[in-house]
Amino acid sequence: MGRIPKVATLLGERQKIEKEIENLQKSCQHSTKSIKSVRERLDSTSMVIRYVCDECLLSIGYPNDEEQQNYLKQ
Repeated sequence: MGRIPKVATLLGERQKIEKEIENLQKSCQHSTKSIKSVRERLDSTSMVIRYVCDECLLSIGYPNDEEQQNYLKQ
C-alpha cells in the first residue's frame, strides 16, 4: 500500500474515532470534574487550565483565579 492510500485510510479512521468520542461526550452526564492542564486546541501545543470531566475527558469549564493558583501549587 502506498503512502497516499494509507494516509487516506488513517484519516478516515481518525474521523470515525473523533465522531465516536464526540457522541460519548455528548451523552455523558459530567457528574465529576477535576482541574487539569490540557491542550488549548487539538492542533495546539499550548496548555491551559480547565475543568475536565473525569469520565469522558471533555473540557467543561474554567476554574476561577483562586482555583487555578491552588492547582499550580500542587
